[in-house]
Amino acid sequence: MNFSSLIRQHWAALRALLVLTVILGLAYPAFIWLIAQIPGLRENANGSIVDTGGKPVGSSLIGQSFTDAEGNALPQYFQSRPSAAGNGYDPLATSASNLGPESIVDTPGDPSLAKDDNGYKASLLTQVCQRSAAVGELEGVSGARPFCTGGGRGERSDGESVGAVLSVIGPRTASGDVVHPTRVVSVNEPCETTKTPFLSTYEGARVECATFGEDYAIGQIVPIRGAAPDDPAVPADAVTASASGLDPHISPAYAAIQVDRIAKARGVSPDLIRTAVADNTAGRTLGYFGEPRVNVLMLNVELDEKYPVKS
Repeated sequence: MNFSSLIRQHWAALRALLVLTVILGLAYPAFIWLIAQIPGLRENANGSIVDTGGKPVGSSLIGQSFTDAEGNALPQYFQSRPSAAGNGYDPLATSASNLGPESIVDTPGDPSLAKDDNGYKASLLTQVCQRSAAVGELEGVSGARPFCTGGGRGERSDGESVGAVLSVIGPRTASGDVVHPTRVVSVNEPCETTKTPFLSTYEGARVECATFGEDYAIGQIVPIRGAAPDDPAVPADAVTASASGLDPHISPAYAAIQVDRIAKARGVSPDLIRTAVADNTAGRTLGYFGEPRVNVLMLNVELDEKYPVKS
């Protein structure tokens, strides 16, 4: 290949690069941006930012926490559902916990290490139990939930409710069921935090608390339902995170149990708060997709505008 042919090929490649840069790097993005500014599309395209008093307070499409610096719920605000996205509602870390229905046994923490660095990891069941107990205490309703110690009321000696799960050890049948337990351990209740497990005996065997370092996987893992009602007062969306971790909505049922707390904090009638909830409740999409839902940010903004907290 001579020098002139090489120059022609590189010049052709350069022209193609310039043309494609203009079309795909400039013209196409500008065209899409112009389409996004059409009325009806503009709000979503620009992030659905919600302003109050000329200042952005969030997006109507992304959930957020309404807590103080220590993570405690602010009593005048409706609370969002839990989030597993980063430290909570982080759009750059959108994710779920990846824990499923079979996650019922906690990963124990080393008692010789600090609590925040001892390797403890709560199972999904324990997370649900603890959230239900916390929401129940905050809203003044029963936090009782099936398969939770203390019926979900937080009756452990350290004040936390965990998954009510036993490891039943003993001879097994061909199907894997233990016939006559020789040892029963409450696997989610370490002896460092309780000396009296949630259940005293199981099928005639005394129930022990769990000791760090022992392997209880040899036993049959048995969740204990307890006496909690089938329909807990604390709804499911109050104790489970959304798949994205960014859901800005809660169910009308979760909103309903928060009404009295917010009415008291704002010094108004609960009926006024219920009206505000109804104002910010969307029905099923097209009448049958999904479930009715309440936008938490929009609801809290309306409350601040209509019923500000008196200092």
